Amino acid sequence: MSRRSIPLLRQLWTLPSFNLTPTRSVTYMPRPGDGAPRAVTLIPGDGIGPLVTGAVEQVMEAMHAPLYFERYEVHGDMERVPEKVIQSIKKNKVCLKGGLATAMGGGVSSLNVQLRRELDLYASLVNCFNLPGLPTRHQDVDIVVIRENTEGEYSGLEHEVVRGVVESLKLITKFCSERIAKYAFEYAYLNNRKKVTAVHKANIMKLADGLFLESCREVSTKYPGIKYNEIIVDNCCMQLVSKPEQFDVMVTPNLYGNLVANTAAGIAGGTGVMPGGNVGADHAVFEQGASAGNVGNENLVEQKKANPVALLLSSAMMLRHLQFPSFADRLETAVERVISDGKYRTKDLGGTSTTQEVVDAVIAALD
Repeated sequence: MSRRSIPLLRQLWTLPSFNLTPTRSVTYMPRPGDGAPRAVTLIPGDGIGPLVTGAVEQVMEAMHAPLYFERYEVHGDMERVPEKVIQSIKKNKVCLKGGLATAMGGGVSSLNVQLRRELDLYASLVNCFNLPGLPTRHQDVDIVVIRENTEGEYSGLEHEVVRGVVESLKLITKFCSERIAKYAFEYAYLNNRKKVTAVHKANIMKLADGLFLESCREVSTKYPGIKYNEIIVDNCCMQLVSKPEQFDVMVTPNLYGNLVANTAAGIAGGTGVMPGGNVGADHAVFEQGASAGNVGNENLVEQKKANPVALLLSSAMMLRHLQFPSFADRLETAVERVISDGKYRTKDLGGTSTTQEVVDAVIAALD
C-alpha cells in the first residue's frame, strides 16, 4: 500500500457510511412460516403458580410473542395428571407450568415425577447465575446443573418388607446414564462451556454410581475440547458454598441433582430467580428451576407478592427453544434491567413489591 493511500483510508474511515460496527446483530435466518404462532400447554399449578404463570401471560401479550396458551387445571392432590393434559403436551411439544404441591409421606405420588416419566423428560436443567445488581455472597457464579430425571432414588420402587422395615430401591441403568451424559456434554459443546463435572457417591455405592461414572467417562472421550472431572457429592456441596465459581456444567443422578441445584440457586440469588426446564427427545416442560419454594406459602398468595422472575426467565428459555431468539433476548434484558435498577423487587430479594408491580416494571423495560 502506498503512503498516499493512508490519508484517503483515514478519510473514508471517518465517514458515517463507512462504519463497521453493526447496528443490529443477525440472530438467525428463519425458515418460511417460523413466525406462525405456536401453541403452548399451560399448567398454572398450585400456590403461587397461578400468580407467576399469570405474570408470564401478561409479559408475552405485551411483547406480542408468537405463541398462545392452552390452559389446563392440574393440582398436586390429583391421583394422576389428566390424560387430556398429557395429550396436549404431546401435541404442542412444549409446556409452561407452575409448581405442583406434593404430599409429604403418604398421599398420592408426585405429579411432577409422573409428568417426567410419561413424557420421558429425562434431562432437568437449572441455570444458576449472578444477576447484575443483585448482591450475593459469591460473584462470577454461572453454573448449569443437568440432572437425570427418570430413575435413581425417584424410581418409586418402595415397599414394606415387614412391619417397620421399608425397602427403597435406587435404579441406575447404562442407557439412562449414557443418555444424560451425552446431553450434558452436548449442552456444554453447543453453549461454549469449558468443563463438565460428574457428581457421584461411587466410593460407597460402587455399582450404581460406579455405572454412572463409567458412562460419563466413556462419553467424555468423544468431547476432547471439554474438560471433564468428577467430585463426590458431599465434597461437592462443601465446594459449592465455598468456591462456586469453579463449577461450570454439572451432570448428576436424580437425587443429587435436586440437592445440588437448590444449593447452587441459593448461592446465586435464591430459587425465585433461577430458570429451568425438563427436556426429552420430543417434549419440553419449562418451570421454575429450583424446586424449593416453587409452590410458596399462603401469605405470598394472599399478599400477591410471589417472585415472577424465575418463571419469566424460564419462559425466555422456552422462547429460545421455540426458535424465537429475539423475543427471548428482549425478555431477559428487561428482567435484568428491573433487577439491576433495584426499585421493584419482591421480599425474597430484599424488597416489598407485589408480583404485579414487578410485572409492570418488566413490561415497561421491554425494548
